[in-house]
Amino acid sequence: MAGQREETRYEVVWPRSERQQKRQPLARRLESLNGKTVAQLWDLRYRGNEVFRMLEEDLKARFPEVRFVNWREFGSTYGSNERQLLAALPERFKELGVDAAVSAMGC
Repeated sequence: MAGQREETRYEVVWPRSERQQKRQPLARRLESLNGKTVAQLWDLRYRGNEVFRMLEEDLKARFPEVRFVNWREFGSTYGSNERQLLAALPERFKELGVDAAVSAMGC
């Protein structure tokens, strides 16, 4: 059998697992941002400070009565304390009267 290669076989598995979480219905959308408070969440990566400034300007032009809670109020959503920060958000949102949030992350 000189000159013949031995065939190697490998077992193959599908890389996706079964779905671990059931689909949840989407939250009800706001009809307008007028009179609403929008929280800004950021991971302090890639120019979010500029993005939020532009987003505020554009949204205020469309919805003059919108209010914003600046990302500085919450701190970075990335890092060693991100789990605690994110877990505390519902209560913080309630305290601050937040109706919606924009979460930005670096790419």
